[in-house]
Amino acid sequence: MAILTVQNISKNYGAINALKGITFEVPAGAVFGILGPNGSGKTTLLSIIMNVLKATNGSYKLFDEVATDALRKKIGTLLETPNFYHYLSAVQNLKISCAIKGIGEDDIENVLQTVDLLKRKDSPFSTYSLGMKQRLAIGAALLGSPEVLVFDEPTNGLDPVGISEIRNLIKSLSAKGKTIIMASHLLDEVEKVCTHVAILKQGNLLASGSVQDVFNQNDIVQVASDNNIKLKEILNTINNCNSINVVNEKIELSYNAGIANLAAINKHCFDNGIVLTHLQLKKSNFESKFLELTN
Repeated sequence: MAILTVQNISKNYGAINALKGITFEVPAGAVFGILGPNGSGKTTLLSIIMNVLKATNGSYKLFDEVATDALRKKIGTLLETPNFYHYLSAVQNLKISCAIKGIGEDDIENVLQTVDLLKRKDSPFSTYSLGMKQRLAIGAALLGSPEVLVFDEPTNGLDPVGISEIRNLIKSLSAKGKTIIMASHLLDEVEKVCTHVAILKQGNLLASGSVQDVFNQNDIVQVASDNNIKLKEILNTINNCNSINVVNEKIELSYNAGIANLAAINKHCFDNGIVLTHLQLKKSNFESKFLELTN
């Protein structure tokens, strides 16, 4: 089942095209990252999905059905900076959240345990660190045990410790079977926690799918010899290689992940009269692939 299906969504603000025909699908159980620099349309897209904004064109479905307020109630959201009463405790603030959602208060203790705030449940919100405040906001989203969570920049403004805490929390929620849709401008965040991704730039969708497919984590083998012209001719006859390119006086061979065999490459060259002076395996990284896509 698709948790979210976005079909040709566009959003215009006068002459400004904030979103330009966005289409993708979020499978059940995914940690789906909507990745892009600030101003790419991430928040606008999430706001449309949660009915805060109206799309100019296009449509979307939730749980394979036409989106309704009843279906949206099955989704826990964190779309803004945490907004709690500073003089009230975590428990008191979550009781207010329960009242707003129209649900009972039975979940509060369990939610505080999940976000690791049970020991500080009676402390005023004003005494919390930024990371703790963000964890409490995620706790509020968890009230009512939604199976789907939508977060907009969940680590924004946090220090490294706070970022690590939120990432670990997202991983633990995913391990419990939650589907998580999160917007982020941090490539590192998507690499570490997401299973699927949609990449936006200036309102355009550049790519979407599993992280493995979109970032195509190939094996790159660098080779060189005293005669790179002849070496390249020989390498053109090698098996299972996807592409061969000359980069900074070295030749790079691209293979699907896990396919490259350095011993076989070395033997192939030696058997054809070429002694390699350089042979190195390196993984293509998320950053280079992201820059390739966005540029």
